[in-house]
Amino acid sequence: MEISLLLKIVGVGMIVAVAHQILCKAGREEQATMVSIAGMVIVLLMLVDEISRLFATIRTLFGL
Repeated sequence: MEISLLLKIVGVGMIVAVAHQILCKAGREEQATMVSIAGMVIVLLMLVDEISRLFATIRTLFGL
């Protein structure tokens, strides 16, 4: 795993956390929840390649 990917994930997390707090203080809890869910989806999409590489390594390790 590259350090740049980790820094991107941290950046997305910080932006989502700030946006969530701002929306909650403004009384828009529904939009804050949607921002949190969107942030999780973005991070998962960033990790898809790493997860597929993990499964490929496990398959080769166990000879499946």
